Amino acid sequence: MNKVEGVIFDWAGTTVDFGCFAPVNVFVDIFKNAGIDVTMEEARGPMGMLKIDHIRAMLSMPRIAALWEEKYGRPFNEQDVENLYAEFEPALMASLVDYTNPIPGVVETVEALRKQELKIGSTTGYTANMMDVVVPQALKNGYGPDYYVTPDDTDSIGRPYPYMIYRNMERLKLSAPWKVVKVGDTISDIKEGVNAGVWSVGVVVGSSEMGLSLDEYNALTQSDKETIIARTARTFRQNGADFTIQTMRELPELIETINNHLSEGKRPHSMQE
Repeated sequence: MNKVEGVIFDWAGTTVDFGCFAPVNVFVDIFKNAGIDVTMEEARGPMGMLKIDHIRAMLSMPRIAALWEEKYGRPFNEQDVENLYAEFEPALMASLVDYTNPIPGVVETVEALRKQELKIGSTTGYTANMMDVVVPQALKNGYGPDYYVTPDDTDSIGRPYPYMIYRNMERLKLSAPWKVVKVGDTISDIKEGVNAGVWSVGVVVGSSEMGLSLDEYNALTQSDKETIIARTARTFRQNGADFTIQTMRELPELIETINNHLSEGKRPHSMQE
């Protein structure tokens, strides 16, 4: 039957760690230790990528690259990337267990999707070692997909390349890209889904792209919430998202909408071009 067979979720900022704060705080810290002050926006920009690629992307940002050259008298090189990553990984590992709580609505949504006999896969910018911390702790807290893939499983080729999605499809026996939905909270998540030819969905509240903690979000006025939700959703759409949802609770209904599109012969945006 021509209907959705599986959903592939991102982890931090999508299913756990509201606001995706575990990695962003460490990125800020390791650059500060190197004598470079980066903003939260700069630290979040490449979010969702393999973490060493994320560091490389930050160093390539014009402002940060100029600060680096000013401080060290030369452009950054690959050894600098490796040195920063060597500091990043143990710092993240030390705090990761504290950032594994499911985002509100995730556990109930996954239960609802499983009742529809959908397979639940996942991809991440974390390494296998990092996921050895995240996966069992998230399971204790009530969330566990059927399968997860890290960039370690794809020769360290992470997002925005589509290979982690393909590994999920193979393992979960999902028959075609247009019968798969990818849900994430970063631009690199959206592009991963677009490049894989699946339905690409951005989840707004709790996302790294929004960049707010749960307390910060709850403290906003309704008007401010609507403004930041609209801005974040627009960013996802501009980067190729087929759909956006405010929270995960909207996903089961969206799946029905996608099923209707499939019954009409429609395909994800990335397959129509």
